[in-house]
Amino acid sequence: MANALAKETSPYLLQHADNPVDWLPWGEPAFAKARELDRPVFLSIGYSTCHWCHVMERESFSNGEIAELMNREFVNIKVDREERPDVDLTYMTYVQAAAGGGGWPMSVWLTPDLKPILGGTYYPPEDKRGRPGFKRVLEEVAKAWREDRKGIIERGEEITEKLQQLLRGETAPDPSLPLLPDYDLAHFLDRVMSDVSGRFDYHQGGFSTSPKFPRMAVHLLLHDLHRVLSARDPQQADWALEMSTRTLSHMIIGGIHDQLGGGFHRYSVDGYWHVPHFEKMLHDQALIATAMLEAWQLSGKKSLADTARETFAYVARDLTHPDGGFYSAEDADSLPSAGAGTKLEGAFYTWEAAEVDRLLGPEDGPVFRFAYGIRKDGNARPESDPQGELKGRNTLFRANSPQRLAEEFEMPLKAVRELIARGRRRLLEQRGKRPRPHLDDKVITSWNGLMISALALGARCLDDPQLLERAQRAAGFIRRHMTGPEGELRRCFRNGVAVVPAFAADYACLIQALLDLYQSDFDTGWLQWARELQQQMDQRFLDHEHGGYFSVLGGRHGSILSIKEDYDGAEPSPNAVAARNLFRLATMFHHEPWREQAEAILRMSRKSIEESPAAVPLMIDALLWTQVTPRQVVVAFDDDSRKTAQPLLRELHRRHLPQTVVLAADGGQGQQWLAQHIPALAGMTPVDGRPAVYICEDYSCRQPVTDVAELSAALEAGSPAGVEG
Repeated sequence: MANALAKETSPYLLQHADNPVDWLPWGEPAFAKARELDRPVFLSIGYSTCHWCHVMERESFSNGEIAELMNREFVNIKVDREERPDVDLTYMTYVQAAAGGGGWPMSVWLTPDLKPILGGTYYPPEDKRGRPGFKRVLEEVAKAWREDRKGIIERGEEITEKLQQLLRGETAPDPSLPLLPDYDLAHFLDRVMSDVSGRFDYHQGGFSTSPKFPRMAVHLLLHDLHRVLSARDPQQADWALEMSTRTLSHMIIGGIHDQLGGGFHRYSVDGYWHVPHFEKMLHDQALIATAMLEAWQLSGKKSLADTARETFAYVARDLTHPDGGFYSAEDADSLPSAGAGTKLEGAFYTWEAAEVDRLLGPEDGPVFRFAYGIRKDGNARPESDPQGELKGRNTLFRANSPQRLAEEFEMPLKAVRELIARGRRRLLEQRGKRPRPHLDDKVITSWNGLMISALALGARCLDDPQLLERAQRAAGFIRRHMTGPEGELRRCFRNGVAVVPAFAADYACLIQALLDLYQSDFDTGWLQWARELQQQMDQRFLDHEHGGYFSVLGGRHGSILSIKEDYDGAEPSPNAVAARNLFRLATMFHHEPWREQAEAILRMSRKSIEESPAAVPLMIDALLWTQVTPRQVVVAFDDDSRKTAQPLLRELHRRHLPQTVVLAADGGQGQQWLAQHIPALAGMTPVDGRPAVYICEDYSCRQPVTDVAELSAALEAGSPAGVEG
């Protein structure tokens, strides 16, 4: 019989609905049951495309003997971390502090009032390779609860209090300190570059060894540093851009990039970007596409723009709801064939050498295999495949360039390129006949916000109206399906249901998306919605005393801690995104309270900024708004000159212009609405019937320009204030 999870909409919870474990969803009924029975809680947190979550479900949660033990001794709660990031963050904070690291599945034992007893990640069913067995841990916790209940409760209280004190100390700002850890901006930027460079892999790109994660927040900072450093130290500026483009280029040719279908996998198991962990996440596609486009704006490398286009095509094809929103993820695991009984990691994406030869024939097969690193014994090293699921199989990565192939096989370069294109089409066609990985089809507000931002940027700099239409549809989807009767946001949508309230990250990422959308289509409706959401975010999550936004607020929805985030991991910190939003809004509307809120966030994170800038790259990026002179660029046109304004807009959009906001004086209702908040905008009009661009800094504007060459020169003139010398 199905357990209580059968009534849920989360794909992850539904994957456990047929377990013999009496799972309950997170909520007061589960908490009340634990208090009534006076039993500890076993909390299991994961997500639907998590490989090791599947393994633990198969090994332990489907095991009748283990389930009987769980049901007898514990109240068992399942949480989808993507649906409830607050619960995940709360207990991940404990697990990381107690065990020195974390991950998913996350396994935590709690007192009936939700204080932690013990925590870890994946447990095998029995003791194995130095890991304690899940069954043994269950028995020991149950025994300890029976024999030392008072001591366990006291230790849980003590742990919780110490964690809260630590969290409070890390985010309690000293308002007397300056925003900048060093009074000399140049010295501080040198320290930031040193911290980032010290983590950089000079040979393969990236900012770690193995496993190698794509941390796109670092790239976004490097792109802005490239501009800020260009006046003071061109060599450092070039190195900032080189670290980004070298990493992105290695990712493009690596196995982390789906060489046939586009899009990027979660991370690389090895240090070469060759063998990935095969799940695909929406937030990765959004952030990688954004980084690719910014790097292309700065470097002009065509492969970066091409890869962004391919990534958008993958999302449109495989991760898009019929009404325009974007799904969350595709699984790493899939059935190797339609009749197989067990899913394997990478089965959908990997190939046997003999299969490639059979599909491509004796002439094309060897050349294609040489191009993509395909070996007869498989190309996954044992350390990259601890479970042996990739044995004899190959991940496609570009091992050799077309030029190398032409030399090796004594073929014309054109013929080599045609052969590769032909082989890719044939393998993609064959792959389409395989069982597809599971699709997590819930729509998450924050991840959709990131993708809307990426599409809006793509629409501008690639001059692609289709990308703009997709961004607009996704924003419309959120407004129609993921807002409550009072306009309040929801976190998730699936099968017509959206009930989980949105969190700080959802508000921050959607506000950012709306600001980006406005700069792509100049529809002031997006700005109006962004202002409304900012007010809601302040009401729900702002720490009015110390500044910053709570990701978790103690006492709400069972939370035992209050937590603010500033670390940029796979997803950007909500506080960093919020700070950048507030600086943009303050610059657009000359509204000082928003600037003060943003500066309070920076003070909250001053310790992180000072001690480990590479851990908080987007907070450093927000800090740059206080160290350079932000610009307003106003494009003035009317109905008669709207089309002739396009060359000026293309000149603006082809450039990466951090700390710059672009507004439109369109001669219509949009300009009238903006002028209510920015009175100077009322007087900005076309010049002699020609569209004009006004560039404003420090509340004063230069003479308008009407020519593309003049605009280019005006944008290039000078350097960001405060960084010379």
